Amino acid sequence: MVRIGYTMMTEQAGPRELVGHAVGAERAGFDFSVTSDHYSPWLASQGHSPYAWSVLGAAAQATSRLPLMTYVTCPTTRYHPAVVAQKAATLQLLSGGRFRLGLGSGENLNEHVVGRGWPTAPVRLEKLAEAIEIIRALLGGEELTFHGSHFDVDQAKLWDLPDTPVPIGVAVSGERSCAVAGRLADLVIATEPRGELLASFDRHGGAGKPRVGQLPVCYDRDRAKAVERAHDQFRWAVGGWPVNSELPGPSGFAGATRFVRPEDVAEAIPCGSDVGRFVDAVRPYVDAGFTEVALVQVGGDHQEPFLDWAEAELLPALHAL
Repeated sequence: MVRIGYTMMTEQAGPRELVGHAVGAERAGFDFSVTSDHYSPWLASQGHSPYAWSVLGAAAQATSRLPLMTYVTCPTTRYHPAVVAQKAATLQLLSGGRFRLGLGSGENLNEHVVGRGWPTAPVRLEKLAEAIEIIRALLGGEELTFHGSHFDVDQAKLWDLPDTPVPIGVAVSGERSCAVAGRLADLVIATEPRGELLASFDRHGGAGKPRVGQLPVCYDRDRAKAVERAHDQFRWAVGGWPVNSELPGPSGFAGATRFVRPEDVAEAIPCGSDVGRFVDAVRPYVDAGFTEVALVQVGGDHQEPFLDWAEAELLPALHAL
C-alpha cells in the first residue's frame, strides 16, 4: 500500500496556520508530512514564506505521531551543512524520532538572497554531495575538521544527538543527481512520476530504499474555482525543473508563466472534488514504483475543507491503491 502524505506548503500560509494544518493532517489520517523550505514564494499570489525550521519545531510539539520531513532543504548556499546537521539533530529530538531530512541542490529563487551567486548545475551537485558527507559525519557523532573543494569545517561537533538516526533523502531530476542519491541517500525524492529516475537511483545503489513523490492537487466543490486558484497560485509548476531552478524571484516566474492557460494547469493538476480524478493522478507514481506520495493542496486558506474531504473520501480511495 502506498503511503499518502500531506505537504505543509510554506509559500502559501503563515507559520501558525501551517502548524494547524499539520495537526489537521494528523487528525485526518495522513501517513506522513513534508515541508517546503523557501525564502520566497514562487508567485506573489501565494503570499508567504516563513522559516520552515521554526514551523517544523512547532509542528513537532503540536503533533504526536505524524512523521515530518523537509522537502527539500538546500544545504549548500543559504545554509552551511554543519548548521543543517545541527538543525536536523534537534528536530529529530523534538519529534521523538519522526524526522527525515530531505536535501536537494536548490533553486536560485531561495539561495541568491545571500549574495554568493548561483553556480551551474554540475557545481551545485558537487556541493550537495560534499555537504551530505559533512552532515552524515556530524550526525554520526564525529568531531569534524574538514577542508573540501567547497566547504570548510573546523572542529565541529553536535552535542545533542538523537538515538534514532536521521534518514537523509535526496531530490533527483536526472542521471547525475540519481548517482548522488544512490550513493549517499537513505531515500530518494522526486516531483514527477518518472520510472527512469527510480531505475537510475537503483543502479547507483538505491535498490530497496523508500522513494517519495509529490503531487499538487486543488480540491474544491466548485471545480471552476479550483482551476482558477490552481492557475493563480501554481501555474509555475508546469515550467519544469530546468526553468524552476534558475529564475530568481516571483516576478520572474510571473513573466515566465504569463502565457500558461487555466486549462494547461488543469491538465497537470487534478482540480475539483472527483475522487477518481485525484486517484488517477496518483496512480502513475504508484505504477512507477514510488512508495510514498505527498499531496499539496493549493491555496493556504483552503486546507481545512481539503483535510475533511481527504479523511472522509480521498484517503480511503488512495490507500486502496
